[in-house]
Amino acid sequence: MRRSLEKEMMDLPDQPKELLQQDLRNLTIINRYLGGYRGVMRAVARLVEEQKLARFSLLDVGAGSGDIPARIATRIRKKRIAARLVAIETEPVTVAVAAEKTRDYPEISLVQGDAMALPFRAASFDFVLASQLLHHFSEDNVVTLLRTWSKVARRTIIVSDLVRHPLAYYGIRAITRLFTRNVMTLTDAPLSVWRAFTMAEWRELFRRADVGRFEIFWVFPFRVMALISIRS
Repeated sequence: MRRSLEKEMMDLPDQPKELLQQDLRNLTIINRYLGGYRGVMRAVARLVEEQKLARFSLLDVGAGSGDIPARIATRIRKKRIAARLVAIETEPVTVAVAAEKTRDYPEISLVQGDAMALPFRAASFDFVLASQLLHHFSEDNVVTLLRTWSKVARRTIIVSDLVRHPLAYYGIRAITRLFTRNVMTLTDAPLSVWRAFTMAEWRELFRRADVGRFEIFWVFPFRVMALISIRS
């Protein structure tokens, strides 16, 4: 199954507002039930625990609806850990959706901006998170993004994304047909898998970026989780 280079509907300009809003709601359902939250939450918890952090800062690049920062904020409140969470997103409709979802979380700030040109100084955050973002880009751009983010992260880049596999492709195509008629979700969910990388390709991209030692894990059902420790 060769990687597709076709653009997802979400990446195309001037999509209908209601279509995008419904797609973002559908993505939270997919994240909840198909591992999108699980790997990220475990990674953040592990890093905080291993590094014995009483407080930390995290930048979520391409934060979408803000559902993952909201989950992180809920979890750390229970553990009495202080955090500064910043979610950056390009698309203005998506930023508005994220503002609504995160309005009860004062620890979360929203920024409209470009993942390729982050408006932050060097070493501004302990962690930089990219969840289901990198598969939208070419291999060269993935390498460029990781190198860009390594200048902003003090400790670790956290990558959570999809793994390209025929079972994942046909599985998500069948699942989305069961619960939605949203054409963006029906188009983009399987295309996201087709645009993603295999585990071997992910490893090679992290090697090419060469920003620090990395650990890479398979997260059930077809997701990759990587922790890239930034060189000091």
